[in-house]
Amino acid sequence: MQRIRKGDSVVVLAGKDKGRTGEVIQVMPKQDRALVRGINVVKRHQRQTQSEQAGIISKEAPVHLSNLAVADTDGKPTRVGFRVNEDGTKVRVAKRSGDVING
Repeated sequence: MQRIRKGDSVVVLAGKDKGRTGEVIQVMPKQDRALVRGINVVKRHQRQTQSEQAGIISKEAPVHLSNLAVADTDGKPTRVGFRVNEDGTKVRVAKRSGDVING
């Protein structure tokens, strides 16, 4: 089970966007990276295709998972632990508050 999943609200711990929060768009477990909406935005030159116009576009670049932390209910970064519920399901738990992380 992954600690950071698609749809999680995360806080950036290091880099040019340190302290900012965003939602995880995609997780790439083999590369240990994630795409976060509005974080690590880079400009790329786009060649014209049938579907897209030519020009300079802004898009998110992947961020290493070690530079991200799940945001707790108060918006501060927390570590993620795991716990088995009474019904036998494994759930993610915020170490800071002890709350179950939805997702």
